Amino acid sequence: MKRVTGIGGVFFKCEDPAKMKEWYGKHLGLPVTDWGASFRWRTVEDPEKVGRTEWSTMKNDTDYLQPSDKPFMINYRVDNLVALLEQLKTEGVQIAGEIQESEYGKFAWIMDPEGHKIELWEPPADESL
Repeated sequence: MKRVTGIGGVFFKCEDPAKMKEWYGKHLGLPVTDWGASFRWRTVEDPEKVGRTEWSTMKNDTDYLQPSDKPFMINYRVDNLVALLEQLKTEGVQIAGEIQESEYGKFAWIMDPEGHKIELWEPPADESL
């Protein structure tokens, strides 16, 4: 079974998310929007398939990264979230919350041994959203 297939996104806390997005847009050319930036790409195995990697800033007081007290979270793309979570449970990995489903796909969270929250994301079949 495949586990992680790529990086789905990077999210980090900061004092002033709007100012940080402006800085990254101006100096590094990130295509920033109100919520962050999205980088679209095509897979090597199937060039017709479009994927994306997300980047976003969050206020320091966000609770989205809890129970971690770390200032960032990495989102990893996966093919079969339900099967992967079952495997991780059998391996003793700490699951943080329940699977969430939306138009953007399925999401779940785990904790690594040093307390980093990790987001696992199974994108929808049609990732053009």
